[in-house]
Amino acid sequence: MVRRHELTDAQWRKIEPLLPGNGRPGGQWADHRRVINAVLFRARTGVPRPDLPERYGPGQTVYERHRRWSADGTGKALLQELRIEADAGNPDGALARQVSRQEWAVTIDSTSCRAHQHAAGAPRKPPAGHPQKGGGTREEAEGREALGRSRGGLTGRVHLLSDDRARPLHWLTSPGRRGDSPMFAPVLDGLRIRRRGPGRPRSRPDRVRGAKAYSSRDNRAYLRQRGIKATLAQPDDQRAHRKKRGRSGGRPPAFDRARYRRRNAVERCVNKWKQFRAVATRYDKRDHIFNGTLTVTAVVIWLRDTAQEPSETP
Repeated sequence: MVRRHELTDAQWRKIEPLLPGNGRPGGQWADHRRVINAVLFRARTGVPRPDLPERYGPGQTVYERHRRWSADGTGKALLQELRIEADAGNPDGALARQVSRQEWAVTIDSTSCRAHQHAAGAPRKPPAGHPQKGGGTREEAEGREALGRSRGGLTGRVHLLSDDRARPLHWLTSPGRRGDSPMFAPVLDGLRIRRRGPGRPRSRPDRVRGAKAYSSRDNRAYLRQRGIKATLAQPDDQRAHRKKRGRSGGRPPAFDRARYRRRNAVERCVNKWKQFRAVATRYDKRDHIFNGTLTVTAVVIWLRDTAQEPSETP
């Protein structure tokens, strides 16, 4: 019997071939489906791993599997395959149909995640394999783990790109005090939608939508250099400064209100994500493990979306 928040049979059949097999003799994995369902149960409810129901097995096994797959990129590989299917025009995907019918537009935004007290206190020493050496200061440790002090206390921030179906395409984490505008270019630079077969990954959308926080000269110049159209709301102070300069202020940037209304896609994406309590409130000490939680929940969002798409091709 499939319980709430667990993978359905159809979803499991889609991701089962993409999971790693057993290792050397004597190194048998515990059942993958049971462990993934345990990770999803913990992500949905936010319970500590020792308090997981007995049907999911030992909590330490769940933690070690989640930690390992967060570090080696197994979860990101699953998400990448789902995006490849959508981009390839598979009947279970919609990204290619969206691109073929109209321009490929993405929306950028950020959301704060309040850190639980269990997320604080990560060792200042970087984890194994981290490029930073030495113990580091408290500020360096917080920045490395994407946690920082802000008016809301200890928080982290998720900067994300969403497509028009409210599915996460790419994201970066940062301390909660980090602004939105400086993360604009790094988030877009990380967008890579691989293709089925030969060809470069799809990395340059036709249009980017964003709120007033992203309206800056540097961000608009970055989009012009890459040939990407901008639909960015302009704050009042920038408008007043341009008008004050008269003719030397130049023309106002183009702004399409009809296209800007579709920016709600990224807000709906955040709403889907924060249905998982371990995303709305961060419980993981290490940033790469929290990113693993974001990844496995993003996989579920994509699986649920593809299950709702029509089966016939256009």
